[in-house]
Amino acid sequence: MFQHLQIADPVEIGKMIDKVISENPKQLEQYRGGKTKLQGFFAGQVMKLSKGKANPGLLNKILLEKLNGQS
Repeated sequence: MFQHLQIADPVEIGKMIDKVISENPKQLEQYRGGKTKLQGFFAGQVMKLSKGKANPGLLNKILLEKLNGQS
């Protein structure tokens, strides 16, 4: 019944984002070099890792902070 429970824990989502970013250094470099469309790539990888359960709004907020080096 609760199989589609969203992950809305910023710490848990942050850990997944850190993992995806650390596994894709080339894409991170390209993103920071101006290819901001790669945000979608990172978001997709995190969604895959969370099996589609990460809260998209929270994911994108934390992802942007991390991609832009704010945390």
